[in-house]
Amino acid sequence: MITVEHLTKCYGNFTAVDDLSFEIDEGHVYGFLGPNGAGKTTTMNIMTGCLSATAGTVLIDGHDIFDEPNEAKKLIGYLPEQPPLYLSETPEEYLRFVGEAKGIKGAELKRQINEVMEQTKITEMRNRRISALSKGYKQRVGIAQALLGDPKVIILDEPTVGLDPIQIIEIRDLIKELGQHRTVIFSSHILSEVQTICDEIMIISHGKLVALGEPEKLMHDLLTPNEITITAEAERSKVEEILSGVLGITELTYPEHQGDITTIVRIKTDMKEIYDMSRQLFKAFVANDVVLLEMALKQVNLEDVFLELTEDTPPAESSEDTDTDVETPDLSEIADLVEAETSAEPEESEVEE
Repeated sequence: MITVEHLTKCYGNFTAVDDLSFEIDEGHVYGFLGPNGAGKTTTMNIMTGCLSATAGTVLIDGHDIFDEPNEAKKLIGYLPEQPPLYLSETPEEYLRFVGEAKGIKGAELKRQINEVMEQTKITEMRNRRISALSKGYKQRVGIAQALLGDPKVIILDEPTVGLDPIQIIEIRDLIKELGQHRTVIFSSHILSEVQTICDEIMIISHGKLVALGEPEKLMHDLLTPNEITITAEAERSKVEEILSGVLGITELTYPEHQGDITTIVRIKTDMKEIYDMSRQLFKAFVANDVVLLEMALKQVNLEDVFLELTEDTPPAESSEDTDTDVETPDLSEIADLVEAETSAEPEESEVEE
């Protein structure tokens, strides 16, 4: 559905996106993760045709976003982090304006407006001014405009930022529903949110793609759990004796605070499958007639994967920077370039509440 090849975006000597390549299949929900400044928003803006690229190609269902912008953009619905809403209008008025801008007319426009309002559950708010709506409903209006034109791809940049817990759950459910019929790409800083919603996850760091895959597969391949904590009803000397006969143990740690008649120990193993180690431990203690009161396996989550992949990634450098002393980018110059290239966005998108 989407093919990104060798995508690069430079601002002077600063490389925001560095030779980025990936493919996105149709009919899945993709989470786009990365630290602040990793290049997520820049990549999304290029994919949607809102920003030019220094090099590389972006194909949307076979259409080049740079050479065939009209054909490619018809396939995309985009919600920036700051929804480009006209606050003085009602949702219905705003959606009519967006629909006409997309070339939808007459009865078809009316049908689509009613359909997207129902889908995003804003029908009851259709005649209220957008300025009077809650943050959650404003996000829904923003998603509704992205759905006009029945695009195959929906790209959402931080769709749940600033929402309360109830609104976050509602937007998550909406994203799951959209993913049943469309390809959805959304960025988020809430790792548990991405893990819950997404079929696939992309992690970007310093403008480079460092991981792409299913959440569970990434966690299994990159950070297999390798720590077990047990509490045994025996003295430390007896526990040490039992563990000395268990193969695959690489490290033992005994916390400072121990019970009077129990021993707590953290066990690290180099075994790929941690459950094999847990079975060995259980059998060893049973064979020595020692009761195991507790056995806890360390379970990794998406946060562990994220930190593992992004903490040690070296900063991206421009291909033009061959000297050892790299000039620090002029941030004001970068901001001016970004503003110049995104000036096509409606001015109202800059209105703050």
